[in-house]
Amino acid sequence: MNSLTPILSTVTASFLGSFVEVVEAFTIVLAVGVTRSWRPALTGAALALAVLAALVLIFGPLLALIPIEILQFVVGVLLILFGMRWLRKAILRSLGIIALHDEEAAFSKETAVLQAQSTDRRADYLAGLAAFKAVLLEGVEVVFIVIAVGGAHGLTAYAGLGALAAFVLVMLIGLLVHRPLASVPENTLKFVVGLMLTSFGIFWTGEGIGAHWPGEDLALIAIFAIVSLASYAIIRSLRGSGSNPTAKAAQ
Repeated sequence: MNSLTPILSTVTASFLGSFVEVVEAFTIVLAVGVTRSWRPALTGAALALAVLAALVLIFGPLLALIPIEILQFVVGVLLILFGMRWLRKAILRSLGIIALHDEEAAFSKETAVLQAQSTDRRADYLAGLAAFKAVLLEGVEVVFIVIAVGGAHGLTAYAGLGALAAFVLVMLIGLLVHRPLASVPENTLKFVVGLMLTSFGIFWTGEGIGAHWPGEDLALIAIFAIVSLASYAIIRSLRGSGSNPTAKAAQ
């Protein structure tokens, strides 16, 4: 059971985190393909994937040169910061302080921008650039998630499988429906991923400074439960305070 806990948690965190990022990139690529043409959309996406692959090939092997304790500590701190950023936004969205992310709105906004550029002789170039930027920016976050949740325990391959599964699933759904995946409960996913990344971060930061967790890898489950309860308590506390500001534009 102990050996399966880090593998299952790594695959799950990587899959959910990557799923959210792939959905956001897919929305932009779909807008480019539908509004302009699929050639610049697919060309831009393919170039971005090539750049991401190069980054992984260049920097991935360097992780093996870093002492495991230092790697666990650095990755753990980064995961805490990254996870709490996702948690903060998910909590604020659940309270209505910032607006929920809407893939239909994002699709409409990107479509309007592309249509406004349709008379420009560089329209295909600008459309391809939009697809390239979307895939590259979201892809960098996917790469970070894969390296972060998998690198500290030598489970990068499992994290990569989780990310690949998310990519394949989004592409299959996208090919079938040919529209933004607006029904995906993105804020809920971000909340769960934020909990998982923060829990991973606490666990690995502790290991990096020499802490010995009771139950070893099973401590991840206890940490996740504590972080979840704390987050839920924060939400209940803020809701109970009667604070309900007008929703702002999503960040």
